[in-house]
Amino acid sequence: MHHSETADSAPVLHVAAAAVVEDGRLLVVSKRAAPEVFYLPGGKPEPGESAREALERELREELGVGPLEVTPFTEVHAEAALEGVPMRMTVFRARLDGRPEPAAELAALRWFDGAPGGPALAPAVRDHVLPLLGLGTAPVPPGPAVPGN
Repeated sequence: MHHSETADSAPVLHVAAAAVVEDGRLLVVSKRAAPEVFYLPGGKPEPGESAREALERELREELGVGPLEVTPFTEVHAEAALEGVPMRMTVFRARLDGRPEPAAELAALRWFDGAPGGPALAPAVRDHVLPLLGLGTAPVPPGPAVPGN
């Protein structure tokens, strides 16, 4: 079972996702079921699978690549855009060990730089992940980030 129960007994969808940023651009993907909406790559853990194990499996299935330098980034509590149910999304920062290509249920992938006019992002990505990455709110400064700036 991929769901757990909350106090109001609504099922909570658990999802593991990767925030992959290269050259100031975030990797986002769309699914065949809703090709106009873009999400972070990832998916639901199988029974007995950790969030990190699920992430590795999903990246290989959906993008044909594996994650490198995986580190916990944030946990987002929001509504799942496609399923319309409460969601807990465990987000990891990661790099990829190759060039991603959409496969399985994915329709497309994009590299999003935060500029207006980009792909339509799922609300959890737009409202929770982008601000933490510094994308979509202000220009990303060139070079490495300096703590405290």
